[in-house]
Amino acid sequence: MTDAGGASRPGRQPRTRRPRRDRGAQESLLSITLVLEAIMFFFPMLVVFGKHTLPAGLAFGGGLAAIVVLALASRLTGSRAGVWFGWLLQAAILATGFIEPFMFAVGAVFLALWVFCFAKGAQLDRANAAARRAAGED
Repeated sequence: MTDAGGASRPGRQPRTRRPRRDRGAQESLLSITLVLEAIMFFFPMLVVFGKHTLPAGLAFGGGLAAIVVLALASRLTGSRAGVWFGWLLQAAILATGFIEPFMFAVGAVFLALWVFCFAKGAQLDRANAAARRAAGED
């Protein structure tokens, strides 16, 4: 018989979870967009490799680096600097169209998604803040 929390052990405090930080709608939507872009970037990496547009090491190295940067950037969308970094990444994805022209279209679609999530998330955050104020929570 073990105590999962470890509270029955002498000298130990029971484990408590730190409460999760409230994430706004804009932060969540922008984070989701960056994760989708990271997942998507796997396929252009294969296309660039398959068409021999770049050497294999550069195609896979650059593609994997972009995937990692996009995934890590998704964790930064809670700060103003993180959102600006996301805008910079949108420009970088559009610029990959100079390597593989179809990426201009893909980049434009994801840029449109980013702009929509940026605007709609801010709108939802304002509406939620107003609802909390009206309910007397703030």
